[in-house]
Amino acid sequence: MADIARKASAQWKGDLRSGQGTVSTGSGVLKDAQYSFKTRFENGAGTNPEELLAAAHAGCFTMQLSALLAGDGHDPQDLRTEATCEMVREGQGFKVSTMRLIVRGKVGNIDQAEFEKHVRQAADMCPISNVMKGNVEITHEAVLE
Repeated sequence: MADIARKASAQWKGDLRSGQGTVSTGSGVLKDAQYSFKTRFENGAGTNPEELLAAAHAGCFTMQLSALLAGDGHDPQDLRTEATCEMVREGQGFKVSTMRLIVRGKVGNIDQAEFEKHVRQAADMCPISNVMKGNVEITHEAVLE
């Protein structure tokens, strides 16, 4: 049995190009958030699975980094991670090919090299990163401010 289980749901009506759907999270933070072909492939208003994956990865990675920094005696005052999820055509469909993470941090009692070391460790330990390992190229850039 899982120690932690989270739920989300999706509904879709219609065909791929003209249909539309909604996604919701068990917490209620997202409730019937709209998504469609246009939001996924044409930058229309609404969300899409890749954007949600990027948000999940940014959140998970940043929490992991914060834990590692604090555990090593550093002061993670402000950590901001931008995640970019990239898709490419593969055969008849698409594949998430790359997730690019750029983390900017204000951290006490640390230098750039040590910050980069912790970023690499966080990338190795982040549960969302681990789900993608072997299937998605994950890159990370660390900017100490």
